[in-house]
Amino acid sequence: MKRVALTGIKPSGTPHVGNYLGMYKPALDLTGEYDAYYFIADEHALTSVRDPNELRQLSYEAAASWLALGLDPEKVLIYRQSDIPEIFELAWILSCVTPKGLLNRAHAYKAAVDENEAAGRPPDDGLSMGLYNYPVLMAADILIVDANVVPVGVDQKQHVEIARDIAEAFNRAYGDVLVLPEPMTFSIVAGPDGRKMSKSYGNVIPIFAEPAEQRKLVMRIVTDSRRPEDPKDPSTDALFKIFEYFGGSSDVEDVRERYRAGGIGYGEVKEKLASALHERFAEPRTRYDELMSDRARLDEILADGARRARGVAAVTLGRVRRAVGL
Repeated sequence: MKRVALTGIKPSGTPHVGNYLGMYKPALDLTGEYDAYYFIADEHALTSVRDPNELRQLSYEAAASWLALGLDPEKVLIYRQSDIPEIFELAWILSCVTPKGLLNRAHAYKAAVDENEAAGRPPDDGLSMGLYNYPVLMAADILIVDANVVPVGVDQKQHVEIARDIAEAFNRAYGDVLVLPEPMTFSIVAGPDGRKMSKSYGNVIPIFAEPAEQRKLVMRIVTDSRRPEDPKDPSTDALFKIFEYFGGSSDVEDVRERYRAGGIGYGEVKEKLASALHERFAEPRTRYDELMSDRARLDEILADGARRARGVAAVTLGRVRRAVGL
C-alpha cells in the first residue's frame, strides 16, 4: 500500500514563482510515489477573507491552478475543505486533547500578539479564535486522511509538527489511533526585492501573468553592483537560482560557467529568465484560462474529489469516535 501525501493551499490568488517552486512542483512530483490528496483550504481562509464572492473566486482560482499545472483528478484527489464535514468534527475532538500552551507557541498567533504589543495594544486585540485555533483545524485536515507526509515550505513546518504533537496527545489518551505525519520541507525562493517571495510583500512573479508583465517583474529582481566582466558565485545568487529551475539544461550550464569566469551581466540573465518563464507557463496559462471560464467543470471535479475523500475521512473519523466513546 502506498503512503499518503497531503497538500493544502489557502485560496489567496493565482500562484507565483515562489509558490510553484516551493509547493506546487514538489507536491505534484509526489503523485507517482504516494497516494496524493490536494485540498482547497477555503474554511481556513475565513480568518482573513470576509467577502463571500471573493472567497468563491479565490477557491476556483486555486483549483484551476492545480489542474492547469498538471494535476490529474483521475489519479489523485482534489477537493474543497468545506465539502468534508468530517474534518470539522475531528477538529473539535482534537481540540479537547490539545494543550493550550501548544497553540500559544504557534508562529502566526505569536506574531500577531507581538505586533499588538509593539503598537501598544492589548496582546489579543483584534485576534479571532479562528486564528488561534488554526493549527487544530490544520491538524484535522492532515489526520483525517491518515497522511504520512505533508510537503510544506520551511516556514510552514511548524504546522505539521503541531499536527504530529496533537496526534501523539490523542494516541496517549486513546491508543494507537492516528497516523503521525512528517513534514517534507522545501526551500523558500527570494522575490524581486531579495526577501521571501510573498504576496504580503508584493514582490512576486505570477506564473499566469502575461509575458510583458512577467518580464517587467523579472527585470526588477534585486542584484548587486558587479559588472558583466566580474566573476559571480552562482550558488549564492538569487537570480541564477531562479533561472536554474526554468532554463534549459545547456543554457543553465553556459550561464553558470559565465558567472564563474565573468562575462555575463545580470540584464542578460533576466532576459533569459523572462523567456524561460514564458515558455514554461504558456500552455498552463491557456489551460488555466479555459478552466476559469468553465466553473461547472471545476465544480464537477471538486465534487468528485470530495465524494472520494469523504470515504477515507469516514473511516478515520469512525476509528476516532469509537476510541473516545461516541
